[in-house]
Amino acid sequence: MFDINLISILLPALAAGVLVLSTHVLLGQQVLKRGIIFIDLAIAQVAALGAIIAHLNHDIEHLPFSNVWMPALFALAGAGFIAWLSKCMADELEAIIGCFYVLSAVAAMLLLSNDPHGAEMLKQLLSGQILWVNWSQLIWPACVSALVLAVVFFKPKLLEGSGFYILFAIVITLSVELVGVYLVFSTLILPALAVNKFGSKYRLGAAYMVGLTGYILGLLLSATLDLPSGAAIVATLAVSAILFRLVLSLTKKSAQQVAMQAKVN
Repeated sequence: MFDINLISILLPALAAGVLVLSTHVLLGQQVLKRGIIFIDLAIAQVAALGAIIAHLNHDIEHLPFSNVWMPALFALAGAGFIAWLSKCMADELEAIIGCFYVLSAVAAMLLLSNDPHGAEMLKQLLSGQILWVNWSQLIWPACVSALVLAVVFFKPKLLEGSGFYILFAIVITLSVELVGVYLVFSTLILPALAVNKFGSKYRLGAAYMVGLTGYILGLLLSATLDLPSGAAIVATLAVSAILFRLVLSLTKKSAQQVAMQAKVN
């Protein structure tokens, strides 16, 4: 049964999801267009690696906002590296990005292997803890998301060039902190993939609808059945994307049949 008292927990979690969706749906379409699917996983994992190093180094850990700027530095460095690769090794870019992700993940595991809380931290970075986000944690991500969206609105061509990688790194850094690596990847790719064959001016709006549906259902499922929130949302995002593609396919077939019938008549 759903406990009405959970609303106070679900509302900030949903707000975090909306913030992540606001930028990731837009950037996800660009990721799909460029054919660099693993870039989100790679940059998210590199940002997580920065968070791990900040956690293990006590001198850095005690510096103000080290949990933000340390992952950001790593993410920007990783994005810069991939931007450079896109110019000199474009034909092998996707394979190298995949290797980059694996090496970052392995480095994180090795660094945390002797830490007593290593397994817990690694799980948190991968799966996230969106259900336990509070309102104060959303202030900084909300400001950055608004700024990124404003930049894209006034200079949309920025997404076409190298500036995309900088925006991507900034957005991913904050998202990993809020929702974890798996949800970052799913939020970028699944809504974009759902509307990939949707040739309409409402394509972006449909992608947001798919993402929002996935987040709402995932949070409700997690709260009702006491499931891991990150995993539940990833699953419902996938279901939402699949259902949209099925409905789109059936609608196209129906429209084609009507057109053929009209020609016969």
